[in-house]
Amino acid sequence: MVWVARFKELPLALRVLFLASFVNRAGMFVFPLLAVYLVRGKDLSPGEAGLLISIGSTGLLVGSLLSGPLCDLKGRRTALLSALILNAAGYLGLALLDGAPWTYAALLFVALVGMGMFSPASNTLVADLTTPEQRPFAYTISYVGNNLGMGVGPLLGGVAAAYSYHVMFAGNILAGLLCAAMITLWVPRDRRAKKPEDANSSKEKGSSGPLGHHHVLLLVLVSFFYVVPLIGLEYALPLAVTTVLHDSAGLVGAVYTINSVVVVSLGLLMEKHMRGYGTKTLLMVAGLLWTLGLCVIVFGFSLPALLLSTVVWTLGEIIVSVVVPTYVADHVDERRVGSFMALNGFVLGLARLVVPVGLGVLWSSDGYRPVFVTLLLAPLIGMAGFALLRIRPSAALGTGADPEPEAAPANT
Repeated sequence: MVWVARFKELPLALRVLFLASFVNRAGMFVFPLLAVYLVRGKDLSPGEAGLLISIGSTGLLVGSLLSGPLCDLKGRRTALLSALILNAAGYLGLALLDGAPWTYAALLFVALVGMGMFSPASNTLVADLTTPEQRPFAYTISYVGNNLGMGVGPLLGGVAAAYSYHVMFAGNILAGLLCAAMITLWVPRDRRAKKPEDANSSKEKGSSGPLGHHHVLLLVLVSFFYVVPLIGLEYALPLAVTTVLHDSAGLVGAVYTINSVVVVSLGLLMEKHMRGYGTKTLLMVAGLLWTLGLCVIVFGFSLPALLLSTVVWTLGEIIVSVVVPTYVADHVDERRVGSFMALNGFVLGLARLVVPVGLGVLWSSDGYRPVFVTLLLAPLIGMAGFALLRIRPSAALGTGADPEPEAAPANT
């Protein structure tokens, strides 16, 4: 198969990183079942558990912000290992400590700082070790592997939790430590000495400050409107299935299964067809797919509509997940890649923090329909934003089919 040959062409360190990321995701037993653990294992009320999880989840934002500076100061491998160790330490405390409720929030915060640090550091390492032509494929492989791991993880976690919560935590911790061992053995330390050609590349890409990369900064910030429906559906779909359609909660799993199947089966095929199209074109197509998927829900609300919608919007999710980190890697100088990848992670963490709260208030006051209409508006706003942005050509994705403007001078 062609993709196998392309995978073998990637550096060994990246192949190990992708395997480690899959193992790490597949070993994330705790997070999907955390509310159950706090209620049944620690005798908290559902309200207390929800509040503690919300407070602890701020660790995702902090981890995203820490990842960039740590990558830049101490290296990508150090950031990856720190992320895994923090995650393991936080979950070890949650498994063993029997204390006041605030201690659970503090330990969850530590664990999720680690979780928030891992993805930006991984994306930064991919940028370091790939050529522009390899990057879309590498980010696709990374995304497919992560989704495959997330599909396996909750299933294994449920089996482990049914036997013992301690087994669940132990599996999560051991998976993280196994990943840390793999990265230590096969991912080299960063070579921090700056080469002359790197300096020239930095001048071509712009100044090292964020304003020197204003087009990248704006693109990452506008991508928030494509993240909003993703996080919003994580909140709204389970409620819609169980409280509006009055179907079994087991059908919620079908939605996530469809999402994972589409990512795993079509991700590599889509990457192949994305080559030759420019960044703006691909982002507009992604927004259109998100809009069409949400239109199916808004105008044909039913269980079949929810399942069909998942197929459509997942295609848009795949495009954004590949295009945004590729654009960052192509247009930011080496010294700032980690910070911009961290910003991309921060956008996701911010959405996880504010979107469920906002949609919950809207649902409580006006019902479910305004919630899905709001989610439909988000990608439309994103498309309008991307249409107005001056997005530069990207060597990794091709420029021939994209009528984007020429790159502006570095001092603009």
